[in-house]
This record gives sequence, structure tokens and C-alpha cells, in this order.
Amino acid sequence: MLLPNGLEILAFPCNQFLKQEPGTSEEAEQFACTKFQAEYPIFQKVRVNGRKAAPVYKFLKNSKTRSFGLGNGMIKWNFTKFLVDKNGNVLERYAPTTPP
Repeated sequence: MLLPNGLEILAFPCNQFLKQEPGTSEEAEQFACTKFQAEYPIFQKVRVNGRKAAPVYKFLKNSKTRSFGLGNGMIKWNFTKFLVDKNGNVLERYAPTTPP
């Protein structure tokens, strides 16, 4: 869903953080739509850290390496957010505790 100001939100469920997303991708989507009234694309579950990290997360982490205490650019916890411009440039990386 493209918001009036041109912002688009994309969600990528991940089960790498205390296994908080154990269900299927479809169950994760249903949960987000029910709990958060998500009206944005929710993709298949991905890995965000490690050798098998999804290419999009490898790109995002390499573009903005701040890791909020973990070092080496790893994603620390669920709800880490990245701001990417319309040309694909990563402008900022936000901590999981930063409100949307």
C-alpha cells in the first residue's frame, strides 16, 4: 500500500528471535493483519542474519551497519526498520524500539 506521501511499508516475518514467529508465512500474515491491522505487503518468512540471510537483508545491513550493540551490522531484534528512498538508497536504520 502506497501512502499519500509516497511511503510504502514492507514486512518480512522472521523466526530468528526467540522463535517468536513459529508458524507459516500465511499465519504470520494473518496475525499481522489481525493484531496490527496491516494493510501493507507481508512477504514470506525470511532469515535476516547469518549465511542464509535473505538478499534484501544482506543489502540493507551492508548499507547501514549500525547494529545497536551487536556489532557487524546484524539485526538485533524484531521490528528493526530501514528507510529506503525511491531509488533504492538506504537512508536510515532504526532500532526495534523506534515507533513506526
